[in-house]
Amino acid sequence: MKLNTKQSIIFLTGFMGSGKSTVGPILANTIGFRFIDLDSLIEQNQGMRINDIFAQHGESKFRELERATLRDVLQQHSTIISLGGGTVTNEETLGLVKQHGVLVYLKSDVEHIFQRLRTKSDRPMLRDANGNLLDGEGLRAKIETLLTARERFYLQADIIITTDDKKIGYTIDELAKKLSHVID
Repeated sequence: MKLNTKQSIIFLTGFMGSGKSTVGPILANTIGFRFIDLDSLIEQNQGMRINDIFAQHGESKFRELERATLRDVLQQHSTIISLGGGTVTNEETLGLVKQHGVLVYLKSDVEHIFQRLRTKSDRPMLRDANGNLLDGEGLRAKIETLLTARERFYLQADIIITTDDKKIGYTIDELAKKLSHVID
């Protein structure tokens, strides 16, 4: 896919903790694009945290809000959009993303994700059925289950970058180089 710089959107996908919100703004600055974190935009628009949306309305309502918010930002130009970890797991949403820009998968394995997320408490998908925060082997098992279910969607990305054991600068350089082949 070749995009015109004036009309391009780069979407970052990957499991929570893969580096989307860290890589996104630095990459945007590096290549002269704007940056939008879709989850942050949803929180701003709804006036509530993602955890609270999940708790009060459930995942299906959140996914509806997510898709609607995504549609609102598809008219952006020269923008990097960090997607939530589950955004592309809906075929309709994945289709919108693929139709409107370049999809980049920041790939990380279960152990690296576990290490990055084991102290986080703001991730609704890392809770048990009763809403309790998972830890230890329960957390690792949940990460593995979710990652396995989502991987087939992530692998449909136009560009795949492994983020494990890499310094952020190297990841940014690698991405900027790969993106230079798809953006005029």
